[in-house]
Amino acid sequence: MFSHRVSALLIGLGAAGVWGASRMDWVVADTADDLAGGRSIAISGGQWSMEITALALVMLAGCVAGLALRRLGRRVVGVISALAAIGASWSGLSMLAGTPDPEHARNVLRAAATNETAVNAEGISEWATVVAVEPQIVGPVLSLVACAVALFASVLLAMRPGTDLVAANKYERKAAREDKIERDLAESPDSGRVLWDALDADIDPSDSSNRGPSDSHSDSTNKSPKN
Repeated sequence: MFSHRVSALLIGLGAAGVWGASRMDWVVADTADDLAGGRSIAISGGQWSMEITALALVMLAGCVAGLALRRLGRRVVGVISALAAIGASWSGLSMLAGTPDPEHARNVLRAAATNETAVNAEGISEWATVVAVEPQIVGPVLSLVACAVALFASVLLAMRPGTDLVAANKYERKAAREDKIERDLAESPDSGRVLWDALDADIDPSDSSNRGPSDSHSDSTNKSPKN
């Protein structure tokens, strides 16, 4: 059975896969420019569909939240991450099922040319045109596989968010501490430290029921008749 930690880590793995696939080339556009001449320019998945990078970040945040939040929060995170995985898969599906739009390719390349902060992104001049576009298969396929992994893990996290182990451990530690205090009361009922620990744990040190078998045995010995 998958734990919520495994599901959250799989969401993170899917997010990393989507982000990596978005860095790959999804389209190669053949351009024509009367001044610069014609050339072929590769367009990455992140350029072609800018929302895919944002959705990958949403899934990555879902991975972190799935590890940090409590049960109800993990269930909500699973639903949100599943929706993000479905949204991210749309770009890859449309690329594989349809034909890339040359006009969209031209808009992407024009945006790259006017974006001064873009790194390693080729652009075209205002008068250049895109005469043909050729889809690249590997990037979209990897994106779909990563989305499928993230979707599976997200649904699993939403359906089986696990239990809040922190609270369970808290009660276990409290019970163990009370048992230790009761043993200490049995062994050293007059110790100031033991009395303070008992009061701090809401244990009445004067109540004989809170004393262990050692104290009960001592009481019975003291009450036995002397020869």
